[in-house]
Amino acid sequence: FQMVEHRPGPQPPASLSSILSPPLHANPATRADHQQLLTITTRPAPIAILLPRFGSFPQEMDSRNQAPQKSSSFSSASSNKAREVDRNLSLGSLRHGDHDRMGSAGATWEQIKEECEDDEEDGCGDPGVSELSGEIDAFIAGLNGQAPLSLPEATLEKFAAAVELQIAHTENSRDKWANGEPPVLAAIARISALASALAKNPEASSKYASGAHRVTAVLQRAMAFLEDEFHALLEPKSDTCKLIRRPPSFEQGGHEADRCVLRPPDTAPAAGEPKPPYTPETVERLRSIADVMVDAGYVTECTQMLLVARRNAFDASVRALGYEKSSIDVVVRMTWEALETEIVTWIKAFRHTINVGLSTEHDLCGRVFSSSHASVGRGVFADLARCIMLHMLNFTEAVAMTRHSAEKLFKVLDMYEAVRDSSPVIDAFLSASADDGSANGNALADLKTEIAAARSRIGESAASIFCELESSIRADAGKQPVPGGAVHPLTRYVMNYLKYTCEYNSTLEQVFREHRRNDAVDGEENNPFAAQLMEVMELLQGNLEGKSRLYKDPALSSIFLMNNGRYMLQKIRGSPETNAMLGETWARKQSTNLRQYHKNYQRETWNRVLTLLRDDGVLTVKGHVQKTLLKERFKQFNSAMDDIQKTQGAWVVSDEQLQSELRVSIAAVVVPAYRSFLGRFAQTFSAGRQAEKYVKLSAEDLEGIIDELFDGNPSSMSRRRT
Repeated sequence: FQMVEHRPGPQPPASLSSILSPPLHANPATRADHQQLLTITTRPAPIAILLPRFGSFPQEMDSRNQAPQKSSSFSSASSNKAREVDRNLSLGSLRHGDHDRMGSAGATWEQIKEECEDDEEDGCGDPGVSELSGEIDAFIAGLNGQAPLSLPEATLEKFAAAVELQIAHTENSRDKWANGEPPVLAAIARISALASALAKNPEASSKYASGAHRVTAVLQRAMAFLEDEFHALLEPKSDTCKLIRRPPSFEQGGHEADRCVLRPPDTAPAAGEPKPPYTPETVERLRSIADVMVDAGYVTECTQMLLVARRNAFDASVRALGYEKSSIDVVVRMTWEALETEIVTWIKAFRHTINVGLSTEHDLCGRVFSSSHASVGRGVFADLARCIMLHMLNFTEAVAMTRHSAEKLFKVLDMYEAVRDSSPVIDAFLSASADDGSANGNALADLKTEIAAARSRIGESAASIFCELESSIRADAGKQPVPGGAVHPLTRYVMNYLKYTCEYNSTLEQVFREHRRNDAVDGEENNPFAAQLMEVMELLQGNLEGKSRLYKDPALSSIFLMNNGRYMLQKIRGSPETNAMLGETWARKQSTNLRQYHKNYQRETWNRVLTLLRDDGVLTVKGHVQKTLLKERFKQFNSAMDDIQKTQGAWVVSDEQLQSELRVSIAAVVVPAYRSFLGRFAQTFSAGRQAEKYVKLSAEDLEGIIDELFDGNPSSMSRRRT
């Protein structure tokens, strides 16, 4: 820093602050980083100004000679360097970080106040805002009425200086809102109205050129102050992290964190109600500042600060729910286990956003921008809602791009339902804004379009995943039969998959209506998902019939089809949703098939046994038993039963009811026939070794053999013999 001397000319300005009044600074980061120190003395002595070494104070910065331009706090930090210097050198722009660096080189605020008290006649004691307000209000009324009143230009400059001094006093206050709304807001609103009236009246602007420039400069200075206050109110605060961002007090020093955890409100909301982001007092302060800024034409600066703050709060809220935004590449490369967890977290965050977050933000925007500025609030909410929702909807696009596999269907359907359920919420907000301007409606309409696109992507993905089930059934062409004719793993997988799928029957009906294939059934009365389900069942049945031909024993083929058909029927009847989708027609058809499989089994296995137990005129000739033929018949029967017990004892019928039905039906036919056969021919053999050699089984033994069939234990016969 270097000291330069500025000596007043023959006609010094009424207030040095009128020369150095600032335009609006570039952005919050620039405002906090570029800070300068100004030492002012109101006595006729030379004025010492402490300037940065990168340049001396330009004469062109005199606000009497150059009209300041309105700027935005969200403009580029590198734009208009001269305006940054001018803003930073203005009265009251002292920052705590520079105060520490400058030490005793500059005059403190206390020194300025003391000089003002000692030298009231020299300028600091000019009339204040309240004393000049009447004249200014009358002047504004005259300008707006196209009949401007005559007012000394010095009065305009005195009023501007008084407003700027009041801003400086307010900045220095530790608690600006201790006594309600600070008076500086009314003063800023008045100087804003004055600047607007002068701008609308070219004749008055020309007549009061110097005063108009001065008023505009102080207005921009005031807007910078309001931006600081608005931003500070929006910033999250906590007991453990006190945010200090461009503090108004010159005595405060040090730099602390800009981002903190949200502090809970002083009063907890009622059970079931969302927690408000700010206390009612804070919202009222935000509204007061917003009213002044919007009336002054600083709508963009005000709304952008609110948008950025609430977007940051939203990011923090979804992170608290466990959701972290990931790029599409990261999502596509995730394992299914990791992606499944991420989807569950996303659904939780998305539903919270729809059911709680948007309504909270809508209420906040409506309270901050109320009354005549309600349309501004609706516009802010529309932009914020679109920004928030697009942030969440990007994840759906990433999931839709992942490889399709059957296990993903249910989580994808959960995502589809979450996106689908968000549409009525957006429609309600869109309807509420229908009477507003096109810009607000367009933002929500664009959001509605984005939601519809996300729903379409997820729905198409779900339909494709379900169709992968058909492909997997067709591709399952294994050549190895299941031992014992048991239920095939494919049958278990498909039926359990369909059971859980049918729990989403209404959702899948919507999906297939929106993404119906060309060969699907037409007509609103037909359920496309039911047709798709029937096709899967037919594919499965055909696949099982093909697998049944892998067995060399036709009886075992029938047992295999019986086992799988019975399993399918039980799964259908055990699920009300699946049963309703397939209907009783399919169940009756399946029952008919099962009876046919049963008949086929009995024909292949037991008809041959029953033939051995018939007297077809060969065993008895003219009343005489052909003993040799009878012995052969008993040998054949014993051998047949031995084979049946060895083979079919190892066959599996896992369903106890089906197993019991098979045994009962066999015993009902075979045991009476054998008992009758024994009654006629057992006495032909002499008692002792001959009878034991040919009559090896009693009727009770035959019943025991039948009762041990289909239990998957091939050694049951040998155990019986021992």
